Formats: sequence, structure tokens, C-alpha cells
Amino acid sequence: MPPPYAREQDSPFRTEPNARDSARQFVLPLVVRIERDAPPARTDALETAARAVLVMLSDERSHGDGPWAGAVRDWQDARIRKVVRRARGAEWRRAEALDGITVTGGSAQVRVFPPVPLDGWPKDLARLQVSGTDLDDPEPPPAAGTGVPVLWLNPELAMSAGKAMAQAGHGAQLAWWELSDARRADWRAAGFPLAVRTAPTARWTELTASGLPLVRDAGFTEIAPGSATVVSEHPALRRG
Repeated sequence: MPPPYAREQDSPFRTEPNARDSARQFVLPLVVRIERDAPPARTDALETAARAVLVMLSDERSHGDGPWAGAVRDWQDARIRKVVRRARGAEWRRAEALDGITVTGGSAQVRVFPPVPLDGWPKDLARLQVSGTDLDDPEPPPAAGTGVPVLWLNPELAMSAGKAMAQAGHGAQLAWWELSDARRADWRAAGFPLAVRTAPTARWTELTASGLPLVRDAGFTEIAPGSATVVSEHPALRRG
């Protein structure tokens, strides 16, 4: 049975007001390292951010009596918010000194931190810039490998890299919630392989009607409330 927060009628990604709005609001901070002379590729940053969310969710410190467990529970009981900020040089070193986990991709580094109150960011994270984070792919990303979970982005939405990283993280989280414990363990043991790709327009229509996990954004930044942003296509969740 899926956890209560994964049920459609109480989804933390629904835009209609519900009981989650009365809970204290938390946010999952992610910081992407963007050095001036060596920025990461966009797709790699998106994939690394999604993987970082999964690493946080699966970490032993996020469960039971772990030191992060209370914050993770409070975060999941309210709206699921993620905010991506960027850092370089001394900013990145200060971020690395805070409690969290750094996940490294091909060219990207993303550090994820335990959830914090919406109005209670650590000062070394609060001072980092959040808006305007954008990146490019030097070459078009290749097709996702066979059997690799894919987080499909809506081809009709223009999002900054920071926004898209947060949305990819939402998609990874929805897939994680819907998997069985055994499938979660397998995914974690494999190192959370995944791909983030923009769906072809015709395929997007098919994906949104497939019954696979679908993220609808709350509309706090950049895009309209209720916009469908990501479909999570994990092989274990395919119908039929």
C-alpha cells in the first residue's frame, strides 16, 4: 500500500487547498555548484538533483529515530517544496560545511540538505541566489538507456535550470513513493540510475494519460499553478 502522502486525494502536489496547507511549511534545500569557468551541463544537473532527492529520502538518517527523520516527516506532511540555489567558490565551501549530502554526476555537483522551515533557512544557504539559475547542454543528450527510469519534462513549458531541477526532484520523489520496498532497495543498490529528458510533444500527451506519476506544480514561481511538469516513467510502474 502506498504511504498516505502518496494518495491522489491528499497529494502534496495538488493545487487545491487541503489539510496540508494548515501544517507548518518546510522546504528541501538543494544547492548546485556553478563555478564561473566550469558550469555543469544542464541535463546532468537535472539528473544529479533528482538523484540527490532520492539519496536524501533513502538515507538512514531520514528514517526512524535518525537525526533528519523529524524534519523529513514534517516536510512530507505539508506541501512538498524544493528550492534550488547556486553557489561557487567560498559559497560552495560554506554549504559543504553544513549537514547534508553531496551527490556528484558527470559534470554536476548538488548538495542536498535536511528540510528546513520555510522561514528558517540557515544563513549560509539563505544568502545564496535562487533566481535566474540557467545552464546549457553542450550537445543534445542521448536517448535514455533501455530499462532506465526516465523523468519526462513537459515540452510546452520553458523553465530555468533551477526550476527544472526542482521539478525533476519532485518526479523522482513520486516514483520513489509508488515503488515497493524491494524495488526501492534495488534502485538504491544500483546507484539510482535515471535520465531526465524532454518528452516529444505527441509522447507527452500519451504519458500524461498513462497513469504514471505526474507532477503538477503549485505555481509559486515561473509557471502557472496546476501546470503538469514531469511524468515519472520507472519500469516497475508501467501498467500492463
